[in-house]
Amino acid sequence: MDDRTPSALSAVVRRPHRADARRNFDKLLAAARTAFAEQGTGTPLEDIARSAGVGIGTLYRNFPTRQALFDAVYAGEVEELCHAAQDVADLPPWEAFSTWLDRFVSYVGTKRAISEELNRDSAMFRDARKAMYEAGEPLFARAQEAGEARRDASFDDVLRMITGIIATGYVSDEQRGRVLGFALDGIRTGKN
Repeated sequence: MDDRTPSALSAVVRRPHRADARRNFDKLLAAARTAFAEQGTGTPLEDIARSAGVGIGTLYRNFPTRQALFDAVYAGEVEELCHAAQDVADLPPWEAFSTWLDRFVSYVGTKRAISEELNRDSAMFRDARKAMYEAGEPLFARAQEAGEARRDASFDDVLRMITGIIATGYVSDEQRGRVLGFALDGIRTGKN
């Protein structure tokens, strides 16, 4: 995690210092993310621990409550989204923004899976939203400055549109990808 990630997120996703404990922590987060997306938030914690290849005690040492696990999964997704913005920053403007949006789509899927369990009034939730905007908005502004994205659209407009598109049911992943492509074509001005 870098210095730009808010401290509220750092407190939620407090990775252990020992390498083996850190690996277990990360495996638990990945298993929980997958389980919540595929089976819902009522997935037994024992199943998550088993899927991660650890014991239930290891899960509870890292996440003493189910809510702590929900918060850590969400904060971890936002951290990854922030890191993704850093990873694509050197790409050409439109490519950087659209690549980051691909990662945003994964984030929305996870958020949808656990949305009822998140406290939208918490400082962590507000800080996560702020961090996400601070990571992605400069990529969009850069695409606009390069003349590759509509200037009459705001970053918030784009995220709301993409979130709405993802919330709809699709026949297949391919169909969802096509619809997302149509939406991005509506934002992009400098088609190559």
